Amino acid sequence: MTMALPATSLIICTRNRPQLLSDTVDSVLVGHEVPTEIVIIDQSAQPHSILATLKPDRACAIHYVWSHSVGLSRARNEGLAAAHYEWIAIIDDDMYVQPDWFGTLMRTLIEAGPRAVATGQVRPSASEVAGGFAPSTIEDQTPAVYQGRVLIEVLNAGNMALHRSMIQNVGCFDERLGAGSVFRSAEDNDLGYRLLEAGYRVLYVPEAIVYHRAWRSSREYVPLRWSYGFGRGAFFAKHLSWHDRFMLRRMLTAFGQYFGRLVRYVLVRSRRQTIGDAVFILGMFSGSMKWLLTQTRSN
Repeated sequence: MTMALPATSLIICTRNRPQLLSDTVDSVLVGHEVPTEIVIIDQSAQPHSILATLKPDRACAIHYVWSHSVGLSRARNEGLAAAHYEWIAIIDDDMYVQPDWFGTLMRTLIEAGPRAVATGQVRPSASEVAGGFAPSTIEDQTPAVYQGRVLIEVLNAGNMALHRSMIQNVGCFDERLGAGSVFRSAEDNDLGYRLLEAGYRVLYVPEAIVYHRAWRSSREYVPLRWSYGFGRGAFFAKHLSWHDRFMLRRMLTAFGQYFGRLVRYVLVRSRRQTIGDAVFILGMFSGSMKWLLTQTRSN
């Protein structure tokens, strides 16, 4: 017998992408199970003409907040503060979810308990524009449980679920990191690291599938790779310590992996990937230097 879900919240943050947001909400509302509420934090220039007053046919309330704040991490933190329930999921505003996604992700988390965080598979959708691509995809088919110190990034905030107590124990998203912030990305890398350091488990649930839409054009590929590298470098620099060399090791491992990929792309003459990884590496270096030069250790 399938376990009934308790009251749950789903947070979706958005900025100036009204149609993508509508499509994401629609895909959630036609799922096999729906959250008790969907919290939408909208940082757009204008409020959404439909979702601001939408009353779904399903047993799911829409809690719409038109916010004047800027930055994805800040919006997610506003969503966490606005959510009414203890069990919370988060997705991005440019995703489709599989019909069984919500139930699969939440049941895994609830069965694991409040000292765990669940994250799922993020597949790319078919290209929606010429040369379209979907960033931040995870297509590993193998379930995993991460604990302690690992050398890879284990949390994708575009498909995750948590218990509210996590915020009290570990803190919210770092608002200096993430889209729309000074350091542009890696807010989920930072949160995942802090969770593992605090003794949480991160559960990877490949059956909990969302599709990241490939709506970005090819001209956005290189700037986005820079932003991802810049944020990753800042994340590494934030946690560097001469008293504990683990993050230095993790940073050097990442540089080595991307240099290795760069060489392979050069050898197979893959121009786009070669440029993308070269820009990512430069971004990591620049982001780490800017963090070290502008952020105090007390932060």
